[in-house]
Formats: sequence, C-alpha cells, structure tokens
Amino acid sequence: MRFAGLCRGLARRVGATLGGGGKDAAAWRDLAGGARSSSGSSFAQPQQQDEEVGTAENEAVRTNFVNRNPRNLERMALALKDRGWDTVWPNRCYWHRLCLDRTQQHVSAWVEHCSRHVVVSASTHEWAIKRHLHSTSDVAAAENVGRVLAQRCLESGISYAVFRHIPWSYKSAAVQSFKKACKEGGLVLSEPRRIFVK
Repeated sequence: MRFAGLCRGLARRVGATLGGGGKDAAAWRDLAGGARSSSGSSFAQPQQQDEEVGTAENEAVRTNFVNRNPRNLERMALALKDRGWDTVWPNRCYWHRLCLDRTQQHVSAWVEHCSRHVVVSASTHEWAIKRHLHSTSDVAAAENVGRVLAQRCLESGISYAVFRHIPWSYKSAAVQSFKKACKEGGLVLSEPRRIFVK
C-alpha cells in the first residue's frame, strides 16, 4: 500500500517535470494509473501460462559420448607414464607424486602431476590449519598437514599418489607421521601398474 503511494507520487512529479506532454509523460501517467489499480489488492495474481513445455527431448540418448575428464586415462591406468632417465632422482614414472617440504618454521605438502603442475596442496601457512596447532613445524604439524592433504586429494578425485622422500630424512618421526596420516586418510601411497593395450 505504501509502495504504491510512493510510485504514484513519483509518477506525478516526473509527469509535472516533463510538462504534461509527450511520450514520456504519458508513460509515467500510465505507470501512476497502474500503481493505483494494483494498490487495491494485497497480492499480485500470477500470470498463467497456457503453453506446456515438451519433455520428449529429455528421453533422447546420445550415441557418442565424449569424456572430458583430463584424468580419465590415469584413473583407468591407461595413460602413459614418463619414464625419464635412469640418472634422474626422484624417478619420473608416476601420474601423481606426493611431496613434503619441511623448514624450520613451516610444513608444506602438495601433490604434483606428471606434467609438473601442482594439483592439491596443504601447508601450515594456511590460517585454517595454523590456528589449531601449537607449533607449525613439529611432528603434530606434519601429521595434521597429512590429514588435510589426504582429504583434499580424495575430494578432488585423486586416490593414488607415489611418495618418495629424501632417503636420509625418510625415517624421521615427522615424515613417518605424515605418511601414516595420509594412509589413514584414505590416500594410497602407490599407483597401480599401467595397463598396456595392444
């Protein structure tokens, strides 16, 4: 009711400004008249549509299916693995590799695709992880980063990853707790063998 009165008042002012003549003034007068007629009813009546929507095309099935998932061949174990050179460490024969980096202040981990792009990452630099930790560089921090990374991997569709750490720090408590947390989170730390199609 109050809104309709405001619309009528605005239409009168604009009509008076336009001098009461011309197309614009007529349009504003029509608007004021429409506001007057609609102010009597409390609810606007919805307009009914007489046309029905056809649903016959929903039942049609396409004969050709194109899968646009870039990791489809990797999940079926059909994608090529880059074998690299024998002198290169770490070995390049993987689809996804799990990497862990520990500094004196922070723990970071990420999953790297064979094309050298980072797919998923987690770090104690993130406030969501940091605020739950007493220290951002101890064994508990590595374990929590492993849990978060495993959850993010499963959410993004990565369930297999290769984990090869530096041999002289592999037996440390932080690396072992990180590895254990990733396994408990559901991430498999080895990839299936590639299927060779003839």
